[in-house]
Amino acid sequence: MLVPLTRETFDRLIPKIATYPQYQFYWGKPQDFIRRLAISVVAMVVTWLLSLATGEATAPLWFLIGFAGALYWFWAPIYLASIRNGKVRKLGYCGFWEAEILDLYVTEELVGQEETVNERGDLVIVENRERCINLEVGDDTGFETQLQAPLRREHKGLKRGMRVQSLILSDRPDLSRVAQVADLFVPMRSIWVGDYPLLQREAFEEVSRRLTDDQDRPQRRSRRDDRNADRDRPMPPAPPSESRLARRPDPRDRAMVPYEMGDRPGEDPPFRRDRDPEPTRRRDRRSRDSDLRF
Repeated sequence: MLVPLTRETFDRLIPKIATYPQYQFYWGKPQDFIRRLAISVVAMVVTWLLSLATGEATAPLWFLIGFAGALYWFWAPIYLASIRNGKVRKLGYCGFWEAEILDLYVTEELVGQEETVNERGDLVIVENRERCINLEVGDDTGFETQLQAPLRREHKGLKRGMRVQSLILSDRPDLSRVAQVADLFVPMRSIWVGDYPLLQREAFEEVSRRLTDDQDRPQRRSRRDDRNADRDRPMPPAPPSESRLARRPDPRDRAMVPYEMGDRPGEDPPFRRDRDPEPTRRRDRRSRDSDLRF
């Protein structure tokens, strides 16, 4: 299922300024923070030396530059995430995409290398590898894509055939050419799978619930209309010999069979004399029927 979204929804799902998950992504590991902190210290020293060389006339300018450089360790993740969001926002068009997991597997990917020296003084290269989950997803139209993300503990609940939702980005209004697929959302488990948290996840979950409810509402409405039609259908008219308040007497009803007592004392009532042979015939018929059924 592919549902084109408006530009307003597109701007809400991918904001201009970095979100907190995006800031965490670019914050990186401790070594990344140490690298940014070193750049901040170097920027402060350079601006201080330049301010001394140019004199007091340019001191306010160098002070602002030095202050910004000193906070590089803080605003660099915001800047990098905003630049990445801006590149995606230039595509201009997006669509809500629903598919299913076709295949999934785990691999080990090389994320970096470190050079160290062992006890004998030899140079040793250490490879840093990370376990990643790979998902192959596709829809009924035949469109398939693959996504790779770091393996997390919550990914253990993923299985083939599960329904996933994402945002397809394109530079064409009809979404005929897919430029990028955002991170995946698994509504059954309420978990996200992706390398970079491109989407505003709370807003996307709201859009997902709204579109899912709109898709299921016609089916519920049709069932309700069928029940109302059955309830509002007029009842068939009663036969001419019957009415709604009284029914035609049934001869099998014992309360409707008239009888009279005999004239002489000790005489059996007529209805008992006339109906004595009937139980015998009825009993014989039941026995024959039971033999036939056997």
